[in-house]
Amino acid sequence: MSSFFNDLMTGLNEAVAIEQGKLKGRRTVYEIQPVKKYNNVQIKQIRASVGMTQAFFADYMGVSTKTVESWEKGTNHPTGAACRLISMLENKTFETLPFVHKMATVQ
Repeated sequence: MSSFFNDLMTGLNEAVAIEQGKLKGRRTVYEIQPVKKYNNVQIKQIRASVGMTQAFFADYMGVSTKTVESWEKGTNHPTGAACRLISMLENKTFETLPFVHKMATVQ
């Protein structure tokens, strides 16, 4: 029998044993932090810290340049998913997103 079949049977047998209470299953627990709110000064600082222009930042956020301008003026404020994307910039984790591709490193 193949290695794949053996692995599959092992997994199925473990699943049955867990369901019957003979084996303790593993589980992963995640805690989702509340959405962080950003004020106009913070947004501008975060955008500048990663070297984005307002236009590039707007493309990243999926909003218009006018929206970014209003956030940075304090006229409007980002909410929900926009704040999550800003937090990824703040924490320098934006390069791991599937829609961000590094094209070159400029010295």
